[in-house]
Amino acid sequence: FPVLMSLPLTAGFRRSMRLCRRKSRTNQQSCYARCPSSCYSTLAAPYEEVVRYQRHSTDRNRLIILVGPAGVGVNELRRRLITSNPREFQSAVPHTTRVQKSYEMNGREYHYVSKETFENMVYSHRMLEYGEYKGYLYGTSIDAVRTVLDEGKICVIDLEPQ
Repeated sequence: FPVLMSLPLTAGFRRSMRLCRRKSRTNQQSCYARCPSSCYSTLAAPYEEVVRYQRHSTDRNRLIILVGPAGVGVNELRRRLITSNPREFQSAVPHTTRVQKSYEMNGREYHYVSKETFENMVYSHRMLEYGEYKGYLYGTSIDAVRTVLDEGKICVIDLEPQ
């Protein structure tokens, strides 16, 4: 079920096109004539084939990050992936500065920390991602991801681009 998509050529393609545009201002020669291998050969196949990820027993577990704007179903996709095989997939427990509710348990829904602790984690580069919502800070620490990976599972998190 997990699918990995690799697009290394698109970044190179964009970079090559920028270089061509920069060069075209100084020289009237066409972009194709100046850099046919970097710019236009990529147009034929700008994407690599998407294939089912087949983990070998010697491979380390991986972190899968699902990225998409609010409302496109990234959270639902993460939830379904974990529900489909909870022995293989798990989410990292995020950190928050909000107050713990009576039915919540520290380390299950969230790691509840002070704002000072959270900010120290950010400044010491211990947060993989973080943001603010309704005046509270939320984020996923590198340690939380490592905890999942050390349990022998694939860690799945979802992010909303800012």
